[in-house]
Amino acid sequence: MRRPAPPRPAPGRTAPFLSALAATALLLTACGTEHDGAANTGVGGSESPTRTQVDDPGKDGVRVTSLTLPSPSPSPTRSYSVSADSLPKDSGIVAAYEVVNKGTETLTYTVIITFMSADGGAMANQTVTVRDVGPGKTVRGTVRAGVLPLTTPRVTGAKVLEVTKVPSNEAPAAAGTCPASGIRVSADRGDAAMGLRVVGLHLDNCGTRDYSVDGYPVLELLDDDLQHVDGIKILDGGGGIAPGGVNDKPAGPVTLKPGESALATLVWRNTTQFGTAVNVPYVRVRAKVGAAPVIVTPNLDLGTTGKLGVTAWRAAED
Repeated sequence: MRRPAPPRPAPGRTAPFLSALAATALLLTACGTEHDGAANTGVGGSESPTRTQVDDPGKDGVRVTSLTLPSPSPSPTRSYSVSADSLPKDSGIVAAYEVVNKGTETLTYTVIITFMSADGGAMANQTVTVRDVGPGKTVRGTVRAGVLPLTTPRVTGAKVLEVTKVPSNEAPAAAGTCPASGIRVSADRGDAAMGLRVVGLHLDNCGTRDYSVDGYPVLELLDDDLQHVDGIKILDGGGGIAPGGVNDKPAGPVTLKPGESALATLVWRNTTQFGTAVNVPYVRVRAKVGAAPVIVTPNLDLGTTGKLGVTAWRAAED
């Protein structure tokens, strides 16, 4: 006796069932899967950057206007990371800024912009120099946060931390350029220990002729408004500040051939006792009497000492 064959699905119902499966798979594919690591941190990932406005009150006419982040949904709890076989890469974070000169002369600005996490902690500081901003003019630019440590919390904001500005005709020359005088004057970032402060002054002969100095740089101390600061005694040498001096050499002639350099050192203490502490943000430096002035920004926190030492020029190889 033959048994009846099992019933077959109706052909008309198969196509809708397969179509539903395909639609479900497509929906799952579109939703994607979230992964920790480069793809979601923006360090080497492929997500589109997002730009957000920044509420930065700014300083001295300089403010951050927006922040571009590599991820569309920054999270303060995530950390930047890369795969184990990768090197750290640029974070992809960019701050846009604007500089408005509200003064009456052309200025060169040095601006420190700090990149912050959600709790306000500073994750990175970057310095930019904006040259030759005319009176009433606005200049815009961008600065990158650069490479951040792998454990850095995600950056969510940026602001102007510090601004210094000097007349452009007295600003230190840009790196790789040489003023018409053939002499480049600059200050380094200095050092501090046990209340003793030192900042190096650098004199580079970037011209085509020999240049001679004899003795000490000529200094003028300036306040925030670039006005002369009274009441500070400038001492020859560092012996009056630190026993034995700091980088002291006997004053004498130094001749620099093209490409050669000389050094001098500013020396002070930030001791504060009775009286009002004095801070000197700017110093106008002349390599010698009659030389073109250059304004540097060593930010001298002189306390109540009332004195600053400066060593004589010495050849850099010394």
